[in-house]
Amino acid sequence: MLKDCIFCKIVRNEIPSYTVYEDDIVKAFLDISQGTPGHTLVIPKKHIANIFEYDEELASEVFARIPKIARAVKASNPDIKGMNILNNNGQVAYQSVFHSHFHLVPRYTSNDDFKMIFKDNSNKYSPDQLKEIQESIEQHMGD
Repeated sequence: MLKDCIFCKIVRNEIPSYTVYEDDIVKAFLDISQGTPGHTLVIPKKHIANIFEYDEELASEVFARIPKIARAVKASNPDIKGMNILNNNGQVAYQSVFHSHFHLVPRYTSNDDFKMIFKDNSNKYSPDQLKEIQESIEQHMGD
């Protein structure tokens, strides 16, 4: 764990949190911003900056717990109709705390001020360009 990482401090109980689940691998607690009521963060207790630093074992352990926590959040309020599960990696991807974390954002309505926009850029790529991107990714699957 890192001395000055806010999430490491939460894991060490140096900073109070509204913990909803904790075991040897993860801690889940309410996001202080509460984007929507019940907005929960799931973090590995081990300091990992982002998804690029996970090994298969830690990924398996952390990801295996997310559905259980998500079900508990959903069951906590009958008005929850859905949930966004988000993981931002790197400043350009809106990561603001550089200790890996997953946002579980309950959705009550489509008018709750939470927005995600996936722009359709399909007309900007030819089949050859898509093939080139595909092959580049495939070449790095062993890395």
